[in-house]
Amino acid sequence: MLKRTVLLSFLFAVTASYGQSARNNAMDQYINALMQKMTLEEKIGQLNLLIPGGSPTTGSVVSSNVEAKIKQGNVGGLFGVIGADKIRQAQDIAVKQSRLKIPLIFGSDVIHGHKTTFPIPLGLSCSWDTALIRRTATIAAREGAADGLSWAFSPMVDIARDPRWGRIAEGAGEDAFLGSQVARAMVLGYQGNDLRNPSSLMACVKHFALYGAAEAGRDYNTVDMSRVRMYNEYLPPYKAAVEAGTGSVMSSFNTIDQIPATGNKWLLTDLLRKEWGFNGFVVSDYTSLNEMGSHGMGDLATISALALNAGLDMDMVGEGFLTTLKKSLQEGKVTQQAIDQACRRILEAKYKLGLFSDPYRGISASRAAEILTPENRMAAREAAAHSFVLLKNENQLLPLKKSGTIAVIGPLADSKRNMLGTWSVSGDWQQSVSVIEGIRTVVGNKATILYAKGANISDDRNFVRRVNMLGMEVDTTEKRSADEMLNEAVQVAQEADVVIAAVGEAADMSGESASRAMINIPESQQNLLKAIAKTGKKIVLVLFNGRPLTLNWEAQNIPAILDVWFGGTEAGNAIADVVFGNYNPSGKLTATFPYSVGQIPVYYNHLNTGRPFAVGDWPKFKSDYLDIPNEPLYPFGYGLSYTNFTYSKPALDRTSIGANDKLRVSVNVTNSGNYDGEETVQLYTRQMVGSIARPVKELKGFQKIWLRKGESREVVFTLSVNDLKFYNKDLHWVYEPGEFKVFVGTDSGHTGEAGFTVTK
Repeated sequence: MLKRTVLLSFLFAVTASYGQSARNNAMDQYINALMQKMTLEEKIGQLNLLIPGGSPTTGSVVSSNVEAKIKQGNVGGLFGVIGADKIRQAQDIAVKQSRLKIPLIFGSDVIHGHKTTFPIPLGLSCSWDTALIRRTATIAAREGAADGLSWAFSPMVDIARDPRWGRIAEGAGEDAFLGSQVARAMVLGYQGNDLRNPSSLMACVKHFALYGAAEAGRDYNTVDMSRVRMYNEYLPPYKAAVEAGTGSVMSSFNTIDQIPATGNKWLLTDLLRKEWGFNGFVVSDYTSLNEMGSHGMGDLATISALALNAGLDMDMVGEGFLTTLKKSLQEGKVTQQAIDQACRRILEAKYKLGLFSDPYRGISASRAAEILTPENRMAAREAAAHSFVLLKNENQLLPLKKSGTIAVIGPLADSKRNMLGTWSVSGDWQQSVSVIEGIRTVVGNKATILYAKGANISDDRNFVRRVNMLGMEVDTTEKRSADEMLNEAVQVAQEADVVIAAVGEAADMSGESASRAMINIPESQQNLLKAIAKTGKKIVLVLFNGRPLTLNWEAQNIPAILDVWFGGTEAGNAIADVVFGNYNPSGKLTATFPYSVGQIPVYYNHLNTGRPFAVGDWPKFKSDYLDIPNEPLYPFGYGLSYTNFTYSKPALDRTSIGANDKLRVSVNVTNSGNYDGEETVQLYTRQMVGSIARPVKELKGFQKIWLRKGESREVVFTLSVNDLKFYNKDLHWVYEPGEFKVFVGTDSGHTGEAGFTVTK
């Protein structure tokens, strides 16, 4: 039987390999024949990605004369075109009116859903549920493809340790191991098993590379770090996406080794293609090619040649390739081979997507029924509830009872527009569920619900103007003064048994071009919270945010804090589900909440210093602050539940392992509270001595388990030396013999530990 199974597996592998080889041969033959017919101008045209005027943009430039350029064969793809009818019209021009009838590829920023909007990626990562995350990407792909798209500018996998950077909202937080799991899940969710499936989208991992480490947390700013840090702490999620088969990669705005990523040959060719084996295409970010001029790299012709020679295949919006490469070829600054190679990669992507056999990828009126379905909305509701993180729950205030009088107060309590969060370009905020709508739906007539706005999101007019550049997220139509709104809120609070305060950031207070130097709740809302607190009423703070915030006053004075990020289309219903106990929150932070902005960057897997500070130490001449603690407000992996989970000490089945051994790490987890619930059990390791300084802890595994109240379960992890490998000073992927510690617990700051040795 075993021999038969092995034989069948072998035959299956050979057959699959043969099938893939046959498809590749067919693709090569098709593209070879097509490229023989193409003029130089048509080949360069395939490298040109445009956005028609009137579409959602991420920059100040939009493309002109798009229709004429398509007819001339000068466009390879479009993005920002929303809706199946519009995409069909544009594709008609390409396949009916251009000389060679080469179809366009259509992309969009499908970041956390298409029409059905899921929680922002930072929030979704807090579920620590890769199967759930993959499912959200699959649903997003199905909806986007039904709407005519074939390409998603996602996932964003940038490691971010500075919450001042607004785009931390778009990624999976600060850890490379978790970020790699999320990256893999997203790519597989978008692309499925076959890109020819008209319900899939080609993924585009971004932003390559290191974009999340922008200095001072200021978007588009300089990035500078050692290769050792790159390889160990920032590059793994991109590599995981490549290994998962992502069809495309987007270059980033920042410099690497003081060369912009879009023109960096080491990054785009030596690392991405030669070292990692990537065989898809690379697209620039929005005008990032042109912006190399501002970096001081030369005029448009010079930087366009630099980018092509570095390994960039497609130019987003800037038209540097379109307008300069022909002349640069004549001048010997680029080669015909480089142009042909970039063109081939774009055509291969279109072939893999099935665009040559069906340029419309099955667009039909009937497919509109696949978008924003009740099933998709239910999935969004589930994903949102799983993303919420319970930061504080003094005296078990939560869950609330569905009885009595409940005051719902705050500028985000009745705001549909802000539920979707940043980068929800295809989402319709009018389809979203607000907090008060969700509460009324879940509570029904069992309790009396009162409402007061209480405050504006912000009273800083200049700040509001900048936040509202993409739409009125901060409502400026309010005619009442701040005092009038505040007094009404206090009166409503006094009439209630408990207050739910919906406060925090507006959707685009985080995201691209949304860096904040001070990451607190705006003053207008802080004043509201303090006024309500003076009434003596119990307060549940429902916190909206696209980044970790500084919450010192809130943490000290508000009895319950539920971080709901931006939950998407079903945010209000999901919030009510959690607040009233229909779902027991299980989210865990994937980014550290600082005690103060002055700590930033603060992250769990830091290196030790030569003078480490420990609580109880004599504080002078140690690595600490005079005025604040070293510890963050809430550590990586942190998140409470309505129940309690107790852990045994980690048990190891051996005290040492060699190159071919496995270490079994087990821990007993007991639900010792009063509610059924989920817990994410986290495993960390530490190498005590190494050839380079090693982090104080590194996440190496996690399991999300569900336990009934009173139930216990043994949770088992298996470690090998492969799990302990890192890039050494020579950038070799190695493990080193020596002493190690293993930590298992509920978050990075609360673990039990054991020790083991790795032998040669």
